Amino acid sequence: MSRFAHPAGDRHAEMLPQERPPLAPADLNRINPAIWPRTSSRNDGALTVGGVDVRDLARDHGTPLYVLDEDDVRSRMRDYATAFAGSEVHYAGKAFLCKEMVRWLEAEGLGLDVASAGELAVALSVGFPAERITMHGNNKSVAELTRALEAGVGHIVVDSFDEIARLGYLAEQHGKRPKVMIRVTTGVEAHTHEFIATAHDDQKFGLSLNTGAAAEAVRRILALPQLELVGLHSHIGSQIVDTAGFEVAARRLTTLLVQIKDEHGVVLPELDLGGGYGIAYVEGDEAPDIKELADGLREIVSKVCKDAGLPVPRLTVEPGRTIVGPGGITLYEVGTIKDVEGLRTYVSVDGGMSDNVRTALYGAEYTAALASRASQAEPMLSRLVGKHCESGDIIVRDFYLPADLAPGDLLAVAATGAYCRSLASNYNYLPRPAVVAVSGGVSRVIVQGETEDDLLRGQL
Repeated sequence: MSRFAHPAGDRHAEMLPQERPPLAPADLNRINPAIWPRTSSRNDGALTVGGVDVRDLARDHGTPLYVLDEDDVRSRMRDYATAFAGSEVHYAGKAFLCKEMVRWLEAEGLGLDVASAGELAVALSVGFPAERITMHGNNKSVAELTRALEAGVGHIVVDSFDEIARLGYLAEQHGKRPKVMIRVTTGVEAHTHEFIATAHDDQKFGLSLNTGAAAEAVRRILALPQLELVGLHSHIGSQIVDTAGFEVAARRLTTLLVQIKDEHGVVLPELDLGGGYGIAYVEGDEAPDIKELADGLREIVSKVCKDAGLPVPRLTVEPGRTIVGPGGITLYEVGTIKDVEGLRTYVSVDGGMSDNVRTALYGAEYTAALASRASQAEPMLSRLVGKHCESGDIIVRDFYLPADLAPGDLLAVAATGAYCRSLASNYNYLPRPAVVAVSGGVSRVIVQGETEDDLLRGQL
């Protein structure tokens, strides 16, 4: 069974002295292609990504540094476009978004999901086609909905009765008739951490199928001629590695489609099953094969619609993490090394929870490695920590580094392309790091790092 079949919190409690530590890997220098970016390798002992030596990246751009393998990310976009040919693939911008990322999406033919006016502004600023944008969010403001209407976004996913009324009024005022979908809370339990499971009834997203709220939302939208109801939307959670939950969600959504047809004589043409597909973070993790995932989802939707006597709606999926996560690494410089006898060695680096809060937030696990050189030293049980004034400022809880590790060495943490930069903060007034894209032996800054002037700007 995959580790993702259990709540992450069950696996990430503090290691007690009587617990067995993780096993040391046979080769501390190995770069597992299932975890690291597709162009990763070691050259003269040092890690290279996109043909660029990480020592050069640290010299030219400083640390901490987010590094994004452009070839990896764009190849995963193409993988999705090919596997889901005939369906819609919308990248979930919340995973990581910047102007250059939007340009890659347009070039590779994908759509985009945004969840705020800010994310929408990034897309529109580089001329991304508005009709390929879906607007999400559980509390869209009047300003956000107005911006979406004025831009002509392809879909707006409504999340509450308040929003239906708000959007109907604004659509009439602006002379627009937006295509809308209803976010349905299907009650499917995604086997993931509590904070990233999003389809059970007791949480903030969507309109419940079980209570009848989703069916009532259908009635209210159909009663507003200024809104065009085109489909149903569901998102069951994040970091999911099989299709079982999606099958249950699709069956429950189809039940609602049948109810809509019987009650209103309306057949909705679209079905959005969301995203949340998982990636490999540590040894032994499973990640879904994109083609198998696509075939499985299409088969599920076709079967449940056939069983219900409905035409097969146009399918949309919303991958985020699986596109950008594996292609990103974070580069740090070792500052201090502190041995706690009988337990582990604490390795402190020049970043921390301000650039990767996921470990502290919901017990995420990561793979890290000495990146500036190879080593044949004995393995040393380590905890990778940051420089913030928090005991929970942990990047990697327990893993092995070579015992000859020294201050000034570079460490790389794999699979940080998704949610790390998006969730970054200025805690303790640390500036957020730059994002650098690498490809063909060349690096270029796609998001500038912050400076002290940036931190002080706006203060009176």
